[in-house]
Formats: sequence, structure tokens, C-alpha cells
Amino acid sequence: MKLLAATLPLIPLLGMAADPARPKEPSKDTPPTLRITRGGSQPSQKGPAENFTGTVRVDPLFPANAPARASGAAVTFEPGARTAWHTHPLGQTLVVTSGVGRVQAWGGPIEEIRPGDVVWIAPHQKHWHGAAPTTAMTHLALQEALEGKVVEWLEQVTDAQYGARP
Repeated sequence: MKLLAATLPLIPLLGMAADPARPKEPSKDTPPTLRITRGGSQPSQKGPAENFTGTVRVDPLFPANAPARASGAAVTFEPGARTAWHTHPLGQTLVVTSGVGRVQAWGGPIEEIRPGDVVWIAPHQKHWHGAAPTTAMTHLALQEALEGKVVEWLEQVTDAQYGARP
């Protein structure tokens, strides 16, 4: 055992192969393969009135990092707040993290959504989402860009459309 322990440090000097499972050290010319964006390091944005009704806060999480096309944000809707009708060229996934919300696909019923619910919206599906009338809601919004575009905004959801019961 003492011989093995004494020999191990000499393996690189003897020209023997290094452990293939051990990752290689990056060179100065290699782009970083890991990036941490610290919570709170990106400013919150107010949801613009042309795309939202009510008070909405958008907290960017990550942009699309080429060659990937996916981006994400945490979106918080105050009670009664909602998006305008819109579509996504490659669809969208919502992950509800707190509160109670609503989502509706064009022509379909209004669905109530709660923490832990995951909503997938098909590409080009006209839809809206937001908070319930008396409860705020936060969700993660994940979508991919197609030719640089992630969303096409349409008309506002009327109070009558929003007021329908799930």
C-alpha cells in the first residue's frame, strides 16, 4: 500500500495517461461553459400598458444564449392584471410559482392555475394569462425565439372576456 501511495504522485511524471474522467482545464481561448446570473442583478421591468392590463412586473431570468433559443422571465401579476391576447412562434411554457391565476386559449374556457401547475401553449396559439380577480399570481415564462422573435402581441383582453368564470 505504501508503494502505491508513493507511486501515484509520480504517474504524470512517468508519462502515463491522466484520468480520462477528469475534466480538462479550460484554455484562455475557450469560451466559458458556465455562467451564473445572480438573483437581483437584473432590473425589474414594468409590463407595458400596450401588452398588459393592470400592474405587472417582469423580472428577466435569462436571455437566449446562442445557439440556444430559449429565454425566461418571472412575471408577477397583481389581482386582476393580465396579458393582452398574444401568440408565440414556438410556443410557451408557464410554471406557476405562487398565487392563483387564469389562462385561456382562443375559443376555449378560462382555466384556473395554481402553484406547481405547468401550462404549455402550442406554437401560434392565441391566448392570454394573468392573475385571478382577487389574488396575485407569479409564473415563470419560458419561450424560444424564431428568427429573433418570441411573441406577437395582439388586442387587449376585454373586461368581459376576463370576467367569465372558469
